[in-house]
Amino acid sequence: MRMTWDIRRLSSVDRKGWMMDASFFENVKPNDSSLPEQVAEQISQLIIDRHLTCEDKLPNEFELAAQLRVGRGTVREAVKLLAARNVLVIRRGKGTFIARHPGEVEDPLGFAYYPDQMRLAMDLLEVRMRLEPWVAAVAAQRASAEDLEQVRSACLLVEQEVFSGRNHLKRDTEFHISIARCTQNLVVPKLIPIIIYSVELFGSLNGNALQSETVAEHRAILAALCARDAKAAEKAMEAHMEQNRKELQSILREIDKRKD
Repeated sequence: MRMTWDIRRLSSVDRKGWMMDASFFENVKPNDSSLPEQVAEQISQLIIDRHLTCEDKLPNEFELAAQLRVGRGTVREAVKLLAARNVLVIRRGKGTFIARHPGEVEDPLGFAYYPDQMRLAMDLLEVRMRLEPWVAAVAAQRASAEDLEQVRSACLLVEQEVFSGRNHLKRDTEFHISIARCTQNLVVPKLIPIIIYSVELFGSLNGNALQSETVAEHRAILAALCARDAKAAEKAMEAHMEQNRKELQSILREIDKRKD
């Protein structure tokens, strides 16, 4: 059920049972921030305080402008700011909704714009070699039965892509994401953009090589997770990262030879 707000009434009850009356928003007051920034901040705080989701729709700009006592142009600019930050999604003809993953963007650290992608690949792999074995160990200890089923499904999908001769990088990414979610840690899934870019970048550099190795290593990681063996999961992930490191170093040597 989708919730919308009708601030033309004094108050309304949403699907979560809370009341929002006409005094919920504070009137925007002058400070060091621009008016659109202030409005954007208040809308963001509303999303946080009310635990709003992608099913929830904002009031239209007329209503928000009246509520905040600012011009429609200010509200429009605030909404644009939040849309650019992936907090809001504007659906033409339907209205403005909360984004599915508010605040998360595809390339938050700007990796795509690094001029030396080879060095970036090595540096990302260095981070992964420190991070992912720990993630696997924690996942083995904390994963629920449902979590493990998600990892198992992700592992199978990688294999299907590999054996069909298709690009498996998207599924490979999903496999690593599923393990990160097993940790039940609020921070680890937020680090997934690093993992995602690293997997995609490595695959673009090695031409999807190491496919048979990927399948075997993924199976070893999955087996350790299902056995609830943290040490084995850590070792299996370390072996997976080490294989990637060796392949990447081989690529770098080939590039250096061509330069000579």
